[in-house]
Amino acid sequence: MTWFAIALAVLNSWLFAEGTRLQHGTSAGQRPLTSACREPRWLAGLALIATGAGLQIAALQLAPVTVVQPAGVMGLAVSVAWRLRRHGTWPGRRTVGALAGIVVGAGAFAVLAAAHTVPTPVTTAAQIQAGVAVAVVAVACSSAGRLLGGRARCLVLSAGAGAAYGYASVLGRAAIEYLTENGLAVGLVGTLAGAVAAVATGFWLLQRAYADGPPETTTATVTVTDPMAAVVIGVGLLGEAPALTPSIAGAALAFAALAAVGVIALSRDLQPALSTPASPPALPIHNPVQESRMSYSRRRRIVIAADTYPPDVNGAANFAHRLAAGLAGRGHEVHVICPAPHATARGYAADGVTVHRLVSHRTPFHPAFRICLPWRIRTRVTELLRRLAPDVVHAQAHFAVGRTATAAAHVQGIPVVATNHFMPENLIGYTRLPGRLAASACAWAWRDLARVFRHAQIVTAPTPRAARLLSENGLDRAVLPVSCGLDLARFGQPTRPRADDTLRVLFVGRLDAEKNVHELLHAVAALPDRLKVRAEIVGDGSCRAGLQSLARTLGIADRVTFHGLAGDQEVLEAYGRCDVFCMPGTAELQSLVTMEAMAAGKPVVAADAMALPHLVRPGHNGCLYPPGDVQALAAALTRVLDDAETRARMGEASRALVAEHDITHTLTAFEDLYAQASQALHGFPELRTPATTDQDPAWTPSAF
Repeated sequence: MTWFAIALAVLNSWLFAEGTRLQHGTSAGQRPLTSACREPRWLAGLALIATGAGLQIAALQLAPVTVVQPAGVMGLAVSVAWRLRRHGTWPGRRTVGALAGIVVGAGAFAVLAAAHTVPTPVTTAAQIQAGVAVAVVAVACSSAGRLLGGRARCLVLSAGAGAAYGYASVLGRAAIEYLTENGLAVGLVGTLAGAVAAVATGFWLLQRAYADGPPETTTATVTVTDPMAAVVIGVGLLGEAPALTPSIAGAALAFAALAAVGVIALSRDLQPALSTPASPPALPIHNPVQESRMSYSRRRRIVIAADTYPPDVNGAANFAHRLAAGLAGRGHEVHVICPAPHATARGYAADGVTVHRLVSHRTPFHPAFRICLPWRIRTRVTELLRRLAPDVVHAQAHFAVGRTATAAAHVQGIPVVATNHFMPENLIGYTRLPGRLAASACAWAWRDLARVFRHAQIVTAPTPRAARLLSENGLDRAVLPVSCGLDLARFGQPTRPRADDTLRVLFVGRLDAEKNVHELLHAVAALPDRLKVRAEIVGDGSCRAGLQSLARTLGIADRVTFHGLAGDQEVLEAYGRCDVFCMPGTAELQSLVTMEAMAAGKPVVAADAMALPHLVRPGHNGCLYPPGDVQALAAALTRVLDDAETRARMGEASRALVAEHDITHTLTAFEDLYAQASQALHGFPELRTPATTDQDPAWTPSAF
């Protein structure tokens, strides 16, 4: 049964290591425990640790303390091997050496202990003596932790936690012995109370330790000190080694030292083994305008945490790339942390930006959108931030990558700027939930967003309407409207000549439910016969097949072109040859494609919903229609398409209106906000934004 006990001890150690990683980053060291314990990840970690504790108690009934506790050290090696396999990373030579030291040292120690120790009853006197000794150690570690900082504080607090857990294991065994012999009796109360106090003490010290070191340090330290405390108690107070000779004791100490050295080396070497190689330093860019700007805004190291990034095709992904490349072009060192577009994660450099890809998974709700699982990426993201030590983290969403980076930055004292591109209505349609349940899911999603973004020093949204939407849905802080911006020169091209007189209505975007492209098809079918109109649909999505079928049903299949996903140049050409751009979507927080069409000098017909009224001035650069009113949409398209002079006038008005959204203004605004986020983190007054309306221009720092 001894070997079975050792297997249980190894499994317990593995569960403890995994539970510690899950709890790391939501600890009481940086936030109240009452807040941390509401985190699902923290609760999952607690469940793993509790399960492992149960296995440990079972193991102690099958073998002596001096066998079970040291054997658990090997569980750390099992946990590391499992983690390396999940990350698809091969361990380095030093990591392999550290693992070998742990396995050989702990294994040999367990073999010696199994051969030279015997279980003995845990007497009341031994419990009291051990309790006093462990209490002294815990108080000393806690007091030392108040004087130290950083990794040293983490080591000291973790050592105290390990000593308390070692004592708790002994008391757990004593409680089971007493229950077996005497049943439920008064004498059991003191033992159980002592075990609960020991676990609570270790738990409290461990939560404090999380704030000052990586999970490997806390896990390794507890894994070593826990068995050391148990061995001291077993040999010194319980007499589990009555025939111990100096030579055996010396060999056991040597093997224990080998395991301890292996654990320490492992805690030092594991982080590089799981990290992306450091990117080369950015090359200096000799640009007079840029050098002038850099004298005002110092060169920063910026991490952009994005849950969607090219090759994904959507507005949030395009903005994240445009922001990263623009900041890099201004001389900043920019890193992007984002999901991998396939099963394999890797890092690379592109457009002056270092991209760190995370393991991701497909979703059943959307054919192209991939997600990361928080418990799989948390350690990697935490390690990246610790290694990169950025001046600021800019989270682009509250999903897995954004929330993980925000939480890790909060723990590490890194300022956070958060930008919201999300509306629950954009995704809820893919779940096919019934109306009332869908409304409840949307309300929960808004609350979840607000809970994550409360950790940011500054929160922004693309438009005043989008900013106000956050406040209306529970975010109890100022939200600053900052346009996503465009490279206007890229889209500001003249209308291309055409070989025929066919008028063209263009839609660009995802072919998904909330875009309401079916309304455009119905409107095209309702246009007067005197107008020769072709609809061009650029993009792909879950509704494409249904829309193609609808075009056939309406009898306009010969007047609708579905281009599918198109390259940058193809999109530019589509803007250039169209006569009017139509956006029937009702969940647009800014609608970058509408802005692109405006930059190309096109009139816009759009739904009167969300941020679109911020871009379209009825009668000036286009028309707005009531969402869902196909006849009103057809009438608006007819008014614009019927008059070439009106189209030209509206197109020029679109260029003028979109000029305030130039990407240079956006980059300048975020550079200033990064500096202000750092000031806010260090005690400066919280930023306040002036009252805004849907007609306010894009926010810039000068607005203050």
